[in-house]
Order: sequence, then C-alpha cells, then structure tokens
Amino acid sequence: MAVDQSPRIAPGPVPDRPRPRPSSYFDSVYRRLTEQPLSLYAAAFLRIGFGLTFLLILVREFPNRHMIWGPESPWAPELARSMFADIGWFSALTLSDDPAWFETCYAVAVLVSVLFTLGWRTRVTSILFAITVGSFYARSVLMSDGGDNLMSIMVIYLMFTACGRKWSLDARRATPATGFRGFTATVVHNFAMLVIMAQMCVLYGSAGLFKVQGDKWGDGTALNYVLQQELFRPWPALSDLVLGHHMMLGIACYVTVLAQVAFPFSLFSKLKYVVLTVLIGMHIGIAVLIALPIFSIVMILADAVFLPDRFFRWAAGTVRRVLRRGPAPVA
Repeated sequence: MAVDQSPRIAPGPVPDRPRPRPSSYFDSVYRRLTEQPLSLYAAAFLRIGFGLTFLLILVREFPNRHMIWGPESPWAPELARSMFADIGWFSALTLSDDPAWFETCYAVAVLVSVLFTLGWRTRVTSILFAITVGSFYARSVLMSDGGDNLMSIMVIYLMFTACGRKWSLDARRATPATGFRGFTATVVHNFAMLVIMAQMCVLYGSAGLFKVQGDKWGDGTALNYVLQQELFRPWPALSDLVLGHHMMLGIACYVTVLAQVAFPFSLFSKLKYVVLTVLIGMHIGIAVLIALPIFSIVMILADAVFLPDRFFRWAAGTVRRVLRRGPAPVA
C-alpha cells in the first residue's frame, strides 16, 4: 500500500476574531434610539393608567370638590395666588373666583381625562392633560400624598412621547410620520421614555439611601411605628395582626431598603424583574395597610415603564382571550 510521503504543513495560528470597535457600540445605541420608537406599549399603558387614575380622583371627590379645589377650600384662592407669585407656578383654577368658572374647569378636566385615556388627538390632549393635572395639584398642594406630585411630573414627560401610537383612537386612523418628522418624533419619544426611567431610578435610589441613614430602618422597627399611627390605619384589625409578627416586619424593612437601593443597578439584568416584584408588593402593602391607594397606584404605573413590550402584548392577548371565552355556563 502506497504511503503519502508529501511534506505536511503545520497548521498556522488561528487568526483572532476582530474585536468590535468602541464606535460600533455607540453606533448600535444610536440606531436603537433613532430608528424606531421603543416601549410604545409601555407608553400607552402609562397614558391609560394616569388618565384613568386622575379621572377616578375627579369622580370620587366630586361631592367634596368645593372644599378641596374650589373657592370654599381652606387653602383660599388668595393664598394659592400668593404662593404662585413666589414659586412661579400656575393654576387655571385661580384665574377667577367665580364658582361658575370652577365648575367649567372641573367639567373640562373630566372631558380631557376621558379623551386622553382613549387616546384621541393625543398630541393635543396630552398637553391639556398635563396642564389640568398641574392646575389641580397646585391649587391645593396641602392635600397631596406624594402620588399627585409624581403624576404631575410624569404627565409632563408623557407630552413628549408617542403614547397614542398603541391602544388608542389615534392608532386606528393615523399613520406613523416619516422622514425628518418621523426621525424627530422617534428621538424625542425615546429620550422622554429614558427620562421617565431615570426619574424612577433617582426616586427609588434616593428613597433607599435616605432610609439607610435612619436608625429605625437600620434596626428594623420603622414599619412598627408607621402601622401604629391612627391616621394610617384604615383596617385596625389587620394592622394589629401584622404588628404581631415582629420578625416579618423587620425582614420587610430590610428588603424594602435593599430593593430600593439596588433598583438602579439591576436594570441591565433580569434581576430587575425580581426587584420590581418586591417594589410592587411593597406598594400594594402601602395601599392596603397605610391608606395611600393613589400614591401606590401612581408608583405601580410608573414602575411599568421598565416592562418590555412583549409583556404588554401577552397581557392584552390574555385579556382578549378571556373576554372572548366569556363567563362559564351555570350548571
């Protein structure tokens, strides 16, 4: 049998794979921020959520509207105008002391909230909604629970987003802008969503760092003191039941601080979903145990900006399937 006597050539060194240039990363980020609007479903969810929440507030407080925002409010219109002169703020409710003007503003606020929630002419109604929320919040700042303040900030950011592109009346008839208009709208929308995310990171990070400096959070007794305040006990029996579990309350204190401090650092990993679950559970507890439902709703809505669009599509599809299925037949 013939044997191959040809000289063998030793394999040369395997060439290194070209490493991505630093500029390629920035090119990828640039394309991502400029080629298509991101988180459109999250923006639509924020629009619907904030619109419904403010509408709920207006409907719920309709019998008390004169005492909260109207001429009969303890925070009189003169006091409000004096404060606006110092801080440079504005409220449409203080342009006149005539009760008819207040009733007109209230009716307009309800109408704007409905139109904004439905996504009708969103570019215009988002501006009107931001003015409406800011006017009502500024008119009676002493009635705020923190959620009003955050909502006022968030609806300003939403003015710059394409929050009417999904789940809206606008989405049924409008076509996306193209060319330079489309490029500008995409960039503005994406940066507005990033600003909303940054706002929540600052909020949670600063809240966690402030708690770290407190002795009561450090020794795990902060929640015990909160749950003993009569002003924050809508369900006294439930509060007493929770107060009987000292170990659980101590763990809840530490988990709350850890989740808030860790939140900004968890955004680039799947750990953020665990942290978000903890924070949403915390807000549900605040709504039930400490009687701050509006604050909790606003915070949970704002947290949703970090959820991917595929989650909202899945949720919407699930709801549609349940609605099509209808109630189970009665045996």
